[in-house]
Amino acid sequence: MSDVNKTIQKWHASFKKGTDFDSWGQLVEAIDEYQILARQLQKEVQSTNSSDFTEEQKKTLAKIATCLEMRSASLQVCIGVFLLMHITLLKVVLSNSSPGFLKVFQSLSLDIGQWSSRLPGTLLPRLPSEPGMTLLTIRIEKIGLKDAGQCIDPYMTISVKDANGVDLNPVQDTPVATRKEDTYIHFSVDVEIQRHVEKLPKGAAIFFEFKHYKPKKRFTSTKCFAFMEMDEIKPGPIVIELYKKPTDFKRKKLQLLTKKPLYLHLDQTLHKDS
Repeated sequence: MSDVNKTIQKWHASFKKGTDFDSWGQLVEAIDEYQILARQLQKEVQSTNSSDFTEEQKKTLAKIATCLEMRSASLQVCIGVFLLMHITLLKVVLSNSSPGFLKVFQSLSLDIGQWSSRLPGTLLPRLPSEPGMTLLTIRIEKIGLKDAGQCIDPYMTISVKDANGVDLNPVQDTPVATRKEDTYIHFSVDVEIQRHVEKLPKGAAIFFEFKHYKPKKRFTSTKCFAFMEMDEIKPGPIVIELYKKPTDFKRKKLQLLTKKPLYLHLDQTLHKDS
């Protein structure tokens, strides 16, 4: 085996070690491993004596190092700006045992700016007030799950549907939640419903889909969902039940997620312009 191939295998082993720590929630160890690998890649990039990689390949190595540094920084400040799901996309790059593997990264068309475009969430501002009309702000406090600590990069998708499951408002995603405590994942974010309460049709409902990243399958999955019907819109806290996926927007075949007392905790605020 050539020295180049040995180096690549070493990088791949380090990468796998880091992502394993990351997926297990061992953040200190993950940070250390990401930083070590980033330094090794940067050293190769800056080397003037090495002819193992072309200048174009070195640019790709530099991009990978930047990705690792971004994930490391996200873990240190407990903000999921650069997620594990994005880091694991690099596995295909580092798993190939020849220098030509770097071309794979470029063919994926995964630009760092493109990766981070959705990560802070897609929550929208409150609509302008109208005389005699009511706006609704829903604060998502926390969700109770028996395996809360194992959920990676969790976030919530909020939508408003009519009785037939058709969207009435733009769909919104929360930022990734980073605080986990026992059987709870804390969101503590406000969602502004993008329609006046009086304009919501009979039979409409507000849906909350809990989503998380599965590193083994390398995709984001809906774990469960909850919903609020129109008669539940009233000021103050509310606790609503969780249902098994797939999300049933027509609310015809509902199955509770668990018999345990675990729920979605919300707090509602109504804004009326008189």
